[in-house]
Amino acid sequence: MFTLFELSALLLTLCALFGWLNHKYLPLPHAVGLLVMSVAASALMVAADVAFPDRHLFESLTGTLRQIDFSKVVMDGMLAFLLFAGALHVDLGKLRSRAIPVALLAFAGTVISTAVVGFATWWAARIIGLAIPLPWAFVFGALISPTDPVAVMSTLRNVAVPADLEVELQGESLFNDGIGIVLFTVLLRFAIGSSADETSATAIIELLVIEAGGGILLGLVTGYVAYWGMKQIDDYPVEVLISLALVTCTYAVAQRLHVSGPLSMVAAGLLIGDRGPRYAMSDRTQTYLFGLWTLIDEILNSVLFLLIGLEVLVLSFAWGSLALAFAAIPIVLIGRLIAVSVPLFLFSWSATMSLRNVPFLTWAGVRGGISVALALSIPEGQAPSAILSATYGVVSFSIVVQGLTLGWLAKRTIALDEATT
Repeated sequence: MFTLFELSALLLTLCALFGWLNHKYLPLPHAVGLLVMSVAASALMVAADVAFPDRHLFESLTGTLRQIDFSKVVMDGMLAFLLFAGALHVDLGKLRSRAIPVALLAFAGTVISTAVVGFATWWAARIIGLAIPLPWAFVFGALISPTDPVAVMSTLRNVAVPADLEVELQGESLFNDGIGIVLFTVLLRFAIGSSADETSATAIIELLVIEAGGGILLGLVTGYVAYWGMKQIDDYPVEVLISLALVTCTYAVAQRLHVSGPLSMVAAGLLIGDRGPRYAMSDRTQTYLFGLWTLIDEILNSVLFLLIGLEVLVLSFAWGSLALAFAAIPIVLIGRLIAVSVPLFLFSWSATMSLRNVPFLTWAGVRGGISVALALSIPEGQAPSAILSATYGVVSFSIVVQGLTLGWLAKRTIALDEATT
């Protein structure tokens, strides 16, 4: 087995190698290229093990990958840095101007999609012949419905999108991540048969208020303390350290207090990204601080997408699970279409909402590592194995197919807007 340092060296080396090969020979965006190449490498290793079953050619590597708790790596490590880095670069002024559509997409859209995907998955599983109870189908709906901020922002870097739409997608992906995790936690209680006290209406409301509201409040408080500290000095190494301390400390405290760590990161990142450059940071500090967080974002993105591809080595797919994985792709897209359309139809009178954006918003709902991490976080032996297969199938399709074709759809959306104005 590899040591932690050797494992880190292996992952970073693979990221650098695949990144170089993609940049040199493939016309793919960096994140998509890493995922495609890691999946291809995993598939070749699986095929080699099938062809030579007695030799166990990659048993050591597979055993090493099993050492990695993907869920903990993402949820208790990478996510804090990635969400803060993403929120740091969002224009809060533009986000305020799109507050209504962002709120509807993040809150109502996630709930609607969870319900639609849950019912449709339960129905499709019955047709395929898989025994997936309805509560577990809703758990799948909750973990797959939130758009992944990491995947969305990685995709948007390579796509020319109208400014309003870009802000909507950024804001939705940042906030519905926290909402989706809270919803997943609630539905998981019902699926695993928790006690009546834990599944009562009072307990659920309390969980929602404490998790979501407490997370946002914590992020605002710690974010303001960090902002105040930066404002008192002009020393970029110390201010960069303050930003790193803000992320690690806030997320650790959120876990201790059992409030939403993701929402605390979004709140803190938005506050620092908005007030810091205006009132607390010199131009030199902004260059170093924002440059550091851009690099952190890029490096962790690379490792995350590599890990998603390598997870193929440790997953087992039965034929029924594969069938559900293929069926889940259109189900999730339809759920996304309905989740985007209903709020827009209800508020079609508002100048901030446009039904012309429905196709783009539907296709731009990219899923990523958070969905896989949530699926892997379910207690072992509790969930039907088909849920993990379906999650992986939807995430892979979402990142590769939707991510690669989003640019074409963005051009169509822009052309349609120009033709109607």
